[in-house]
Amino acid sequence: MTITRIHKRKLYANNSRNKFLENRLMLSCEIYNHCIALHRRYYRLYKKHLGLFDLQKHITKLKKRDKKNWRLLNSQVIQEITERIDLSYKAFFRELKKNNRKKTSPPHFKKRKCYNSFTFKTSGWKLNRNDIIIQGKKFKFNKDREINGDIRLVTVKKDSLGNFFICVCVKENINPRYLQTGNSVGLDFGLKTFLTTSDNEKIDSPEFLKKDLKLIRRKSKNLSSKTKGSNNRNKAKQELSKLHQSIHNKRNDWQWKIANSLVSKYDVICVEDLNIKAMQKLWGRKIGDLALTDFYQKLEYLCCVENKKFVKIDRFYASSKVCSCCGHKTESLSLKQRTWVCTSCGKEHDRDFNASKNIKMVGASTNERVKCKTDLSAVHVCISEPHSL
Repeated sequence: MTITRIHKRKLYANNSRNKFLENRLMLSCEIYNHCIALHRRYYRLYKKHLGLFDLQKHITKLKKRDKKNWRLLNSQVIQEITERIDLSYKAFFRELKKNNRKKTSPPHFKKRKCYNSFTFKTSGWKLNRNDIIIQGKKFKFNKDREINGDIRLVTVKKDSLGNFFICVCVKENINPRYLQTGNSVGLDFGLKTFLTTSDNEKIDSPEFLKKDLKLIRRKSKNLSSKTKGSNNRNKAKQELSKLHQSIHNKRNDWQWKIANSLVSKYDVICVEDLNIKAMQKLWGRKIGDLALTDFYQKLEYLCCVENKKFVKIDRFYASSKVCSCCGHKTESLSLKQRTWVCTSCGKEHDRDFNASKNIKMVGASTNERVKCKTDLSAVHVCISEPHSL
């Protein structure tokens, strides 16, 4: 099976080489903002979309005549910037024709501190065993696994802590690691219990954000008391960013381990298609701490890679209110009621366990009739796996 995968590796810190990458980021941001300005000026004059070929031709003239420092940047990096802007404008005008202004907005100018990546295509880089050469400069990176396959793109990315990473997009052939078990499962997600399976196994969320919430508030208060633009404010901001990054890494690692254990046990995994944005409006920080959308993506990705089925049932199906024994639906069931008794058959149900069994039954019945999103012949996965996988 052939998939598209992104390998993310951290580059070792080096002052001179970091300045080299910072300079390339500055040039990329300058070109990006210049292209946005050209698009806006062209539309204001002619009420038309500036074509990609005309834009690239104009940038080439500027490199030769006025903006000679742009030559320091690889030509394919500049091409990628113009192509990305062109795709964004096409999507914007396409939505305008549908009179749908809420879904998309035109590209806007970016501050230098917000512009954090640039991408090479086929030239400007050379990948060796445990280092990469970028425009003649050698950078070593942390190599924990081999990068195999046909390399399509190489992106240099900077995070909020000032660390640089390379993201290598490859197309590779992989073989499933887990054997087919013939088992299926329904998963019900909740606020108190992160996951309840149809086998009555309950997995509690570690709630990494909640554990460090007092520390986050203290560091945020310390940041707000510093003078804007001062070195002390920058230090306080770095400390807060490190804490948030640590929470993200711990949650990411935990979710990958849970997803791997589920995919190794079951061949068909059935879940609900939850409305996460509506849940965030109701419960706010709690939903952000659980990160259900990220977990869904990891689970769907692993099902695709391991040749398993990932099925989402309709979000409007009342999985908690339907009796898994007789199929009778109870209309009056509040969120506070964790157990309830069916008025038809008299069976007592645990709310989450009953919902997971219903999800499994509905998912198994629609598995053959509905084409799943993770059809191996149709999907290209672009999710980077962690080092703990």
